[in-house]
Amino acid sequence: MDHPIGFDVLRNPRLNKSTAFTEEEIERYKLRGLIPAVRCSQETQMQRVMENLRRKHADIERYIFLQALLARNERLFYRTVVQHIEEIMPLIYTPTVGQACKEYAHIFRQTIGLYIASRDRGRVREILDNWPDKDVRVIVVTDGERILGLGDLGTNGMGIPVGKLALYVACAGIHPHQGMPVTLDVGTNNQELLDDPLYLGTKIRRLRGQEYDDLVEEFVMAVQDAFPDALLQFEDFMTPNAYSLLNRYRDRVLCFNDDIQGTAAVALAGVYASTRLSGLDFADLKVMFLGAGSAATGIADLMVQAFMQTGLDEQQARERLWFVDVEGLLVKGRDDLMEHNLPYAHDHTRTDFVGAIRSIRPHVLIGATGHAGTFTREVVELMAEINPLPTLFALSNPTSHAECTAGQAYEWSRGRAIFASGSPFAPVKYKGRLYRPRQGNNVYIFPGVGLGTVACKARRITDQMLLVAAQTLAGLVDEDDLATGGIYPPLADIRNISLSVAVAVAEQAYAQELAREPRPDDLRRAIAESMYDATY
Repeated sequence: MDHPIGFDVLRNPRLNKSTAFTEEEIERYKLRGLIPAVRCSQETQMQRVMENLRRKHADIERYIFLQALLARNERLFYRTVVQHIEEIMPLIYTPTVGQACKEYAHIFRQTIGLYIASRDRGRVREILDNWPDKDVRVIVVTDGERILGLGDLGTNGMGIPVGKLALYVACAGIHPHQGMPVTLDVGTNNQELLDDPLYLGTKIRRLRGQEYDDLVEEFVMAVQDAFPDALLQFEDFMTPNAYSLLNRYRDRVLCFNDDIQGTAAVALAGVYASTRLSGLDFADLKVMFLGAGSAATGIADLMVQAFMQTGLDEQQARERLWFVDVEGLLVKGRDDLMEHNLPYAHDHTRTDFVGAIRSIRPHVLIGATGHAGTFTREVVELMAEINPLPTLFALSNPTSHAECTAGQAYEWSRGRAIFASGSPFAPVKYKGRLYRPRQGNNVYIFPGVGLGTVACKARRITDQMLLVAAQTLAGLVDEDDLATGGIYPPLADIRNISLSVAVAVAEQAYAQELAREPRPDDLRRAIAESMYDATY
């Protein structure tokens, strides 16, 4: 087929280079007169992008600006994100993506991604054929019921798959045409959305039960037929569905739940790294979770495997892990626990959060509540009373929902806390010492896991793959990071981090005989050479 020419080139985001086209390209694509006479390098274009981005007064406006850039010039967007990842990632993902999802129908410019509605039952495979790219390797799908800590946002939740796939490209070099964001439009129970004339989703109450399961089954099986090499990532499903879908499909197809498994691996990596500061042996740790949803329980499930690697049996491993929910400590005898909580209900007197800390004396506190301020001053001071270096993970997103701020953690612990959060916090100066807390963001894990499984064409994702991903990430934290309180490596090095994680995951897939692609002689080099380069 002949190459597009003229405005068809300028209006194609994958082809458009705007003012960076060479003289030869201008002649070939008949662009003379359609762009200014002065040629610019991609570096100059990035300078212009950043100048305009920083001129905006609100993060949501910066988000809209960046999405417009992506729709106009794909390579310039991704090159700019890679070069300025620490500044831009909070704008294209957490925390700004939370606001973007809440307002998605109101800031809608053009359709991105694939929507599969409840009325499409029986036609899902046909709908997948409408997607223009046929070499799809990563699909991120949500039903919008539990978007970050914001709840049921229906089809407004499309911002999450779009954002995650942008990070797959920028952070791990998955090619843009190999990603597909999907929203299952199965209704919403958010009355505000149902009453909103601009809402773009089906205005029905959420599909439940067999009808819901049948639609998801049809979608998953259609993906296997249309895109047999694709990794299917479940994102922001409500806890019961998240676990049900993961348990149903994890041994049948190449799939992954980032909220459960990605969060687990990144948190485990942080705990591994924290022991280098605390001086404690990992096998001796007692860990307490505030919140007992899919994220917290996913972390605990992977930690059980990590503890068992140290020589503990399964029961001993579970006894290291304690949970507190809105009703207090999870203990045997409670009749209000979900199935995934039952293995962590121990013999103990029922008590509240503070009482649980006093009696159990955990070394590590992990918050996954979705509610701000739940790590109160009393809680942090009590952890600091029990531990010389208390370890606190305030993982809830977006930033406004964090269990405590970095400043509070350091002030209330008198500068002794080992702290990480799910969303970014600025450096903190306390009594003359500068702390640079790192964000325990899933971006350290899921892009590398995806890259590794895609590179070797893995059949499944196993717990062993997630363990090696966590161990690899923890091993990339150096002494300079630890000296300023960082228990994750610098985000600026995310491409190399993702490559290292990908190599470890692929190696594990080969070891478990789950890879369909023949192993290259130099696995790291082969994966590195496959990564997308946005440079013109």
